[in-house]
Amino acid sequence: MHFLEAVVSLGNTILWSYVLIAMLIVLGLYFTVRSNFVQFRFFKEMFCLLTEGASKSVSGEKKKGVSSFQAFCISTASRVGTGNLAGVAIAVSVGGPGAVFWMWLIALIGAGSSFVESTLAQIYKVKDENGYRGGPAYYMEKALNARWMGIIFSILITLCFGLVFNSVQANTITFAFEQAFGTNRLMVGIILTIITGLVIFGGIKRIAKVAEFIVPIMATAYVLVAAFIIIKNISAIPTIFKLIIGSAFGVKQAVGGGIGAAMMMGIKRGLFSNEAGMGSAPNAAATAEVTHPVKQGLIQTLGVFTDTLLICSATAFIVLLSGAYTTEGLTGIQLTQTALSSQVGAWGNTFIAFCIFLFAFSSIVGNYYYGESNIEFMNGSKTWLFVYRIAVVLMVLWGSQSAIQIVWDMADLFMGMMAFINLIAIAMLGKIAFAALKDYAKQKKEGKDPVFYADSIDGLKNIECWEKLGTNKDKIAI
Repeated sequence: MHFLEAVVSLGNTILWSYVLIAMLIVLGLYFTVRSNFVQFRFFKEMFCLLTEGASKSVSGEKKKGVSSFQAFCISTASRVGTGNLAGVAIAVSVGGPGAVFWMWLIALIGAGSSFVESTLAQIYKVKDENGYRGGPAYYMEKALNARWMGIIFSILITLCFGLVFNSVQANTITFAFEQAFGTNRLMVGIILTIITGLVIFGGIKRIAKVAEFIVPIMATAYVLVAAFIIIKNISAIPTIFKLIIGSAFGVKQAVGGGIGAAMMMGIKRGLFSNEAGMGSAPNAAATAEVTHPVKQGLIQTLGVFTDTLLICSATAFIVLLSGAYTTEGLTGIQLTQTALSSQVGAWGNTFIAFCIFLFAFSSIVGNYYYGESNIEFMNGSKTWLFVYRIAVVLMVLWGSQSAIQIVWDMADLFMGMMAFINLIAIAMLGKIAFAALKDYAKQKKEGKDPVFYADSIDGLKNIECWEKLGTNKDKIAI
């Protein structure tokens, strides 16, 4: 175990101290500027697109994929989990209040990266028996002619989401129930493992639909409780903002090295939560049936704002208003529970426990799907799929019993490797997403409901799902 901890720690130091923070900020700014600030310019449009039914495909046939809103819910179910409740608390307890500022910043900048990766996933999606599938592995193979790169990414996302992230979700659930009810972590872990096994070996679609219905309700309930706490402490809010900004840039923090700690923890926990640029959400984005790839790119960008600026901020304010983050040894989900209980009473523990169960369990289901989709990309072998399912169940059991630090450290390492490969790919392919955005904006300006075809952008190759019908359109050069 000590050797594993040393290897994981070294990998995280290299990735997060020297590589990823620079890549996330530089590429996020590049995508934001090159897209003419798409995440802000089309903010209103995102909400309009969310309700678009897309009951028929471009060709007029019966819809093959899911709706834009369903794809948004799938990715949000995966995004909204332990990162929002436990991850934010860890960021504040380790990095200080300044971590919240960096979490906000990486969301605003990273939204540009999210737009690019999700638009690319739509352009290069493929057909399957259930509609569509796609993601980074697919655009790495089809657009970069680098199947080897797609294979590496597929292995990483399968290990990261299906195994490591699911152990994080299980870890947080058992800690939350121990804090709220004094339950034995092993017993909760065994029950969670059995339920997970039942879900992924059969009946997954039915339960996933129930989770997609419940999670938005619980997320709304959580935000409403947070809003009540903020209103209750409204006079303290200016002080909290001053604390966040001051801790992010203060002289005291600079001298003590606190700015670096706040920046690293804010960016790591922000990325874990909103997944912008990581390459996970595009797997969900690719399943949607839309008339133009940019539509789903914009909707997935809204997911980053929903996750970080709304739900993560709710947790941050609860923790900071309580002052519980200064208590030594109190971190993760237990810190969130303690902070909430100090504001609303003892029922806060129970409320958070049920919230985290629903959030985290829906994430386990969503994370499992990401792994399965990428196993299909690699070879689709039923044997490998069975082995993967067994591994998922075992990792849920392991995570439910593990020490909190090693689980989060492993999540950071695999998340970092995934993001590194995906960011390289979307940096090389960004011009295609920008050309698609130009085509979309041009049609909107003409008063049309934008429609995309394989030859809408000059030079596109290996496009499977955007067949040209009707009259010629002006081509957008890349």
